[in-house]
Amino acid sequence: MDMPQNIFKQRLRERRQQIGLFVGLANAYSMEVLATAGFDWLLIDGEHAANNPASVLAQLQAAAPYPAPLVVRPVNHDAALIKQYLDIGAQTLLVPMVESVAEAAALVRALRYPPQGIRGVGTSLARAAHWGGIRNYAEQANDQVCLIVQIETRHGLANLDAILMVEGVDGAFVGPADLAASMGHLGQTGHPEVKAAIEDALVRIAASGKAAGVFVTEPKLARHYCDCGASFIAVGADTSLLRTAATKLAVSFRDNKSDSGSVS
Repeated sequence: MDMPQNIFKQRLRERRQQIGLFVGLANAYSMEVLATAGFDWLLIDGEHAANNPASVLAQLQAAAPYPAPLVVRPVNHDAALIKQYLDIGAQTLLVPMVESVAEAAALVRALRYPPQGIRGVGTSLARAAHWGGIRNYAEQANDQVCLIVQIETRHGLANLDAILMVEGVDGAFVGPADLAASMGHLGQTGHPEVKAAIEDALVRIAASGKAAGVFVTEPKLARHYCDCGASFIAVGADTSLLRTAATKLAVSFRDNKSDSGSVS
């Protein structure tokens, strides 16, 4: 059995434009729906959504037959949790709140087997290794893991250039919401100071040779950020899509009932 190739990592290296969606419903059935929707990548969120290794596993399995690569965002930098996500089959992790070279370097090591890292070896129990079915999995795994660091604070911006120099960091993703809060503009991702900081970060990331990403829901602004160097963007979240569509439908029928007096 051959080693699965990390298509997402390959596309990052090629600087191919990729449009993604954050997935927070923590449900395998809805994940399968999204995996057929045409996105270039999907992110299973374990930072703000109610996900854990068991629910992430179910979603990895549900999306496996479909072409969209999956990225997993853990809740923190815990090496043991990262090991679990890798063993159940995640190849790409987007890790939040990376603010220093030391943190980035520690994450690189958490994703890799020795001697390059500290990932524990248990291939006979790991879905990622097809429970020992992939020959020489441990020898090949380090080349297929992908680390995206999330830059979302003033400290992260201040240390961005040094973080990008850490070998094993494949890209950096700018998180506008937390960045705005860190800059004193809570809830104002469109504030001129925040937008300027995002633009500058994307330019610097792209200039470093690493892949640049950002969360942006406005098509015009997304095109602008791509012009600044972003090659992979997240354009929304499944929870927001569901709530927006459901609210719109409910309101439309309330308006209809108000106009006609009844709904049949």
